[in-house]
Amino acid sequence: MSLLVRSTLLRYRFAPQKSNGKGDDDVSEQKIALVTGGSSGIGLAVARQLTARGTRVALVARTEQRLNDAARELGGEAFVCDMNDLPSVAALPARVVERMGALDILVNNAGLHHRGPLLAIDPLALAEMITVNLVAPVVLCRAAVPRLRKPGNIVNVASLAGMVPMPLQVTYGASKAGLRAFSLALREELAGSGVTVSVVSPGPVDTGFFGAELERVADVVFSQPMSTADEVANAIVGCIDAGTPETALPWFSGKLCTLGYLSPALTRLLRPAMEKRGARNKRAYIERKRTTP
Repeated sequence: MSLLVRSTLLRYRFAPQKSNGKGDDDVSEQKIALVTGGSSGIGLAVARQLTARGTRVALVARTEQRLNDAARELGGEAFVCDMNDLPSVAALPARVVERMGALDILVNNAGLHHRGPLLAIDPLALAEMITVNLVAPVVLCRAAVPRLRKPGNIVNVASLAGMVPMPLQVTYGASKAGLRAFSLALREELAGSGVTVSVVSPGPVDTGFFGAELERVADVVFSQPMSTADEVANAIVGCIDAGTPETALPWFSGKLCTLGYLSPALTRLLRPAMEKRGARNKRAYIERKRTTP
């Protein structure tokens, strides 16, 4: 563990929990949710669904203008934060409680994917993926748990890429596998505390996450049906409601990943056919994006 991560975690290990300056009777019963990556894609879809249910949302992202636009749309609060800045990440729950009065729900959704073969990616860019996708959620969970009102909920967004190892997304997959393992273990550790921990692992999602790197997305990714941001948001909100330990979507793709993890030989056998199908689907998707205004 790096010195920065160690010092950040130790700083909050025995930190006294500050009062928000209100008595218990003054704190609103309205739920407060902190959603990272909340200015677009899955995070914004989650924030919209939570807001529609009467939850106030603290939106977190690093792009200030887009974040402020989303906060105005939803009547939420904007918190500008780069997930690489671990001290700032660790301070987020306290800032939310100070500004909004309480914290009930944490959704770790922010993610980063530098695509391509390992040797084509700068070493520090690989480290950045681990920081944003794994270290930052760990730090944020640690800082949030003591401040969550009970019953509280944490939902971490992983990926099908974290359920079965695949080439061309080795570091991204490792970061999401780590987040999945952390979430399932933390759920057991917090059992009976009044805080539930869930993990949602989507396959490909039709958002801006592919960005300008669409051509570099591994063909195998497109072998699975694509979900919408709203479908993933439905799964996240469902975990908040039911405290479900884990949801993978699409459902069949999740079962296929579990089978592939249990039988690596079967994965190697099926991968050429999956890549061929994925390449065909990717070409169709790219063409559709080019012709859709």
